[in-house]
Amino acid sequence: MADGTMRAWSVIEPGPVEAASLRLVEKPVPVPGDDELLVRVRTCGVCRTDLHVTEGDLPVHRPAVTPGHEVVGVVARCGAAVHGFGGGERVGVAWLRRTDGSCGYCARGAENLCPASSYTGWDADGGYAEYTTVPAAFAYRLPEGLDDVACAPLLCAGIIGHRALRRSALPPGGRLGLYGFGGSAHLCAQVAMAEGATVHVLTRGAAARRLALELGAASARDPYEMPPEALDSAILFAPAGELVPLALRALDRGGTLALAGIHLTDVPALRYESELFYEKQLRSVTSNTREDGREFLALAAEHAVHATTHTYPMTRADEALRDLKAGRFDGAAVLVDDLS
Repeated sequence: MADGTMRAWSVIEPGPVEAASLRLVEKPVPVPGDDELLVRVRTCGVCRTDLHVTEGDLPVHRPAVTPGHEVVGVVARCGAAVHGFGGGERVGVAWLRRTDGSCGYCARGAENLCPASSYTGWDADGGYAEYTTVPAAFAYRLPEGLDDVACAPLLCAGIIGHRALRRSALPPGGRLGLYGFGGSAHLCAQVAMAEGATVHVLTRGAAARRLALELGAASARDPYEMPPEALDSAILFAPAGELVPLALRALDRGGTLALAGIHLTDVPALRYESELFYEKQLRSVTSNTREDGREFLALAAEHAVHATTHTYPMTRADEALRDLKAGRFDGAAVLVDDLS
């Protein structure tokens, strides 16, 4: 923390990641607010949402923002009003950063729908940096026994996958289809199988299909093929709207398709008789609640859910995003601090 500055990645001008839209710069070390923690970053997962922020698929909320919202670090400083955390304690920083806590949505336990909600790595600088901040009420205590690299993908990929699984209304022992099999889906699959589901994976990458079978999926096929049996539920993780009609056709009567991504390309016109009739449901997923996060982290510890990870030095964050975009790895990428 020399001279109050740090090295951090910054989205200088949203655009293709291949065109150096993300650059490593010097920034002031953030000052935590009274209710916030200053966190020294150890690892940060690489999420597809970071790519959407970098490339401008999501509109700019904070100019020159530092992406990253799957942060594992240690508390470097506590704000004046913070209680219950101490220096050196390991914490997780996730996507949902703050809500107003007073609107009707928050009052009914749907804080993910709060109109005043803000997000790490979009509204506030995130974890592709030496330091970041988080409101203490939104920091997570992490399961013991999982190292920093293993914990990072749990904080968004895991939590969002878990909410998507619940939104898919999968019945006990049901048949679940997962369209796309990246960081979030491969964690979601482990929870679903641990709870008794039969999982069918539909994804384009050969490495991802191999990983799905290694983890216990009943089948792994190209997303433009039909699964070997009708599905009770499906989750679309791939940001490809053209897969929505295919996934709806794969559902059994009364089935539910959950759309897990924050960004989705346009969905083609749906045909009522073949894609929506027989009481099929189409549901979106919006962020998560803190209770989703706590529930998932407990399940991850209980069922030994583990991320397949590929590590990159933090100084190569741009390369990690390029590799994510090109589908060059299975599982999840994690940045490991080498900035200091």
